[in-house]
Amino acid sequence: MHSTLTLLAAGSLRRAFIPLMATFTAQTGIAVEPVFGPAGLLRERIENGAPCSLFASANRQHPQALCEAGRASGLHLFARNALMLTARNTPQTRGKTWLELLTDPTLRLGTSTPLCDPSGDYTWQLFERIESRHPGVGKALKQRAMPLVGGRDSLTLPNGVIASQWLIEQGHADLFIGYAHYATALTNQDAVRSVAIPAPWNIHCEYYLTCLEESDAARRFCQFIFAEEGQRCLRDAGFIPASGEA
Repeated sequence: MHSTLTLLAAGSLRRAFIPLMATFTAQTGIAVEPVFGPAGLLRERIENGAPCSLFASANRQHPQALCEAGRASGLHLFARNALMLTARNTPQTRGKTWLELLTDPTLRLGTSTPLCDPSGDYTWQLFERIESRHPGVGKALKQRAMPLVGGRDSLTLPNGVIASQWLIEQGHADLFIGYAHYATALTNQDAVRSVAIPAPWNIHCEYYLTCLEESDAARRFCQFIFAEEGQRCLRDAGFIPASGEA
């Protein structure tokens, strides 16, 4: 009988990993129990003794720290992502570029939480990139930004929602910076629209996997993520394959 694997994974991976895990279990008989959440907080749970077979993070830093501490082995890049802006779909926001939207002080800007969630860290990198080209602008964005999700005391989101859409529709923000892989799911929505952040400005987001359990089941699941079916699940959810372009 196969043992059950415990997967701790970045919340942004949910839409890719739910079908990925279902296919893996159907093919191998190995069950995978996922725990999704902000990667920084998941790392803390692991460090505090939470059971974990594999850890899939939205950055390199958190799994690398576990490897350096001797708690995990192997550090594997398995997917890439970028950032995008989601805006409330109103006459005030229509026709404006991403930077015009961000620099409109009347629009409330939501983000994830730096240090706790890589999405927040990547967003702060974006602000720093803006600051380097437009002195004062990036600093002002850091001061205006409201870290609404991904923190220890953040709002609790209903299961299955996209954070940016839910926060805007519920009136918590007018803009939200999050991951670009959600763009497809937000197509043709009435209340919100996605706005691309151009490549020269955007941040490269990298997803890494590490193993905390030395077992045949963990090895097989890791291999499955990198195999064609696993990478297809990631592509279908909007991620960029680890090997390069979508």
